Amino acid sequence: MTEHKYGFLIDASCCIDCRACLVACSVENNVPMKNTRIWIHDTGVMGEYPNLSRYSAPFHCMHCVDPSCVSACTVGALQQSREGIVIYDQDRCIGCRYCMYACPFEVPNFEWQERLALIIKCDLCTARLDEGGQPACAATCPTRAIQFGRRDEMLNLAYKRIQENPQRYVAHVYGEHENGGTSTFYISPVPFEQLGFPVTGQTESPAHFNRLVTHGTPTVAAGVAIGMAGIYLAIKRQAADNAAAAAEHARPEHKAEEE
Repeated sequence: MTEHKYGFLIDASCCIDCRACLVACSVENNVPMKNTRIWIHDTGVMGEYPNLSRYSAPFHCMHCVDPSCVSACTVGALQQSREGIVIYDQDRCIGCRYCMYACPFEVPNFEWQERLALIIKCDLCTARLDEGGQPACAATCPTRAIQFGRRDEMLNLAYKRIQENPQRYVAHVYGEHENGGTSTFYISPVPFEQLGFPVTGQTESPAHFNRLVTHGTPTVAAGVAIGMAGIYLAIKRQAADNAAAAAEHARPEHKAEEE
């Protein structure tokens, strides 16, 4: 049974775009900065001089309650752990990119520049969690814009901040209902579309439909193969019967009887 134990709260009003989270992710996963599992969404400069403002927030895997990417993966490279973490096994990945099409948050990235390209995505730093630590991004953030803990506590904290400072935040916790609910929550002083966040328009995950398609594909394929094999055998038998009839008709004694 999935517990959905862990969660993030990311506060766009606290992010200073220092990108320490990207550096931490790069070091933790031993990848160049261009291949980190985090990227930054920002509003760009807003307003008129001298009243200018700009907001930003790190963005990574949302670790959905019912992840569409997992249901779309046909080889089990993406799976959900008992704690609700969407984990990725690159040894199973075949680079089909179905997960990219399925994810409404546009999270899985494809290593286009690599010769044998595969998917990359955040796995919540599971190795650090196993040792009792926090994900590298949360542990590194100097302004605590990224906070990590139990999922229910992070959601409660999000609502507490909005209720205590209604003038500071829009009245929406991004990730609570999007795609059927996630384990990564955001609060922001500006609408999330201004931050460049994907507007999914979905309060239910399409994962169930994805499972029907991907899990039913082998059954459908097998049924089609069996049906085609039956048609082939029927045609082949009919051709054999016709050939036998033609050979019988061509026998000398058969011709003599006709004369």
